[in-house]
Amino acid sequence: MTEHKAPRRMGPTRAQLRLRGMKRLRISRGFVQLAFVALIVTAGVRHQLVKVDAPSVDALCPFGGVETLITWITTGELISKIHPSNLILALVVLIATLLVGNLFCGWVCPFGAVQDALTWVRRRLHLPTVTLPASLDRGLRWGRFVVLAIVLYFSVTSAKLWFAGFDPYLTLFSFHWLFEFDLAAMWVPLTILALILGASLVVDRFWCRYLCPLGATFAVVGHLSVFRIRRSSNACTDCTLCDRPCPVGIEPSNAAPLASTDCIGCLDCVAACPVKGALKFDGPVVLGMPLRKDVEVASAPRRSGTKVPS
Repeated sequence: MTEHKAPRRMGPTRAQLRLRGMKRLRISRGFVQLAFVALIVTAGVRHQLVKVDAPSVDALCPFGGVETLITWITTGELISKIHPSNLILALVVLIATLLVGNLFCGWVCPFGAVQDALTWVRRRLHLPTVTLPASLDRGLRWGRFVVLAIVLYFSVTSAKLWFAGFDPYLTLFSFHWLFEFDLAAMWVPLTILALILGASLVVDRFWCRYLCPLGATFAVVGHLSVFRIRRSSNACTDCTLCDRPCPVGIEPSNAAPLASTDCIGCLDCVAACPVKGALKFDGPVVLGMPLRKDVEVASAPRRSGTKVPS
């Protein structure tokens, strides 16, 4: 009598494991973002209710520290109504950026979390996604530096937090629109906020890509980061799967070997990469210069027509 063996159960494929890893990463990042959003919401509501001895959400934004530091360096004066926590937070974020790149925008920034939530809503509702032409996208990214220059100029000349009246982060999380609504005084910042949120609903992280002055600061400082995402041409199969989940559209598949400093450190591209060692968060990078072996690897001919592992 022939014995029939039960078919052996197959484990998950490499593609399934990759998708699981991507999902775990997004859930983990979502919880971290939610925790910081809760912190900012609590601070904003408490400031509105308590007023005295309750710092506003300005005190929890590192860009206020950037404005104050530049003003102090150029004029010897501190910006009025600044909180010491701004300078401390700015210093902490600066050190973190020099070490591990711009993880602040990808994991901490509450306004970045709001934009990610809008992307989630768009996908759930199957709304169209707007993809700008590459040349237009590159040109619009300079908008962050234009906004940064304007903000720093008026902050230095006025010694005030000039940008506070236009900052969508402050407009949203200060909760003035909920506790002290004054249409005559708030129609400009509310209009700016509505336009940016509307644009972010159809373009992933619209504010981060094209207008955020803090993002412009990180893009400059990021060249000195010790650890950055890097690509190995020897291992890369040019499948471009790493480009698809990038919320700021920087195309990690073109890293040569270091990814653009526009990277927000979400690590979605690393999780999406199907080839071990092709894309990783690695270092050290000395003064923005990759190691010699990385330069040699990046200059090697790129493969074409390589099958993507499943």
